[in-house]
Amino acid sequence: MGLFSTCLDRLNLVMNQGVLGRMAQVIVSENEGIESALRRFKRQVSRADIFSDIKKKRYFETPIEKAKRKAIARRRKRRFTSSA
Repeated sequence: MGLFSTCLDRLNLVMNQGVLGRMAQVIVSENEGIESALRRFKRQVSRADIFSDIKKKRYFETPIEKAKRKAIARRRKRRFTSSA
């Protein structure tokens, strides 16, 4: 039980940090394994785009880099909406 509670403590620490105001929350039941809880947690983090926000905020982005990133996003969005 010691390893399980340590993993839960780490999960709670990561969840409570709330990157940029968004929190991924996983409630672990007593009969649930840590692997499935981690899998659900990772899925929630990826859906909330937390890692992409962390990468964006990791260092200063110049206005030129920001414009390039937004232009790429516009192209990507236009490509997906026109093909649908």
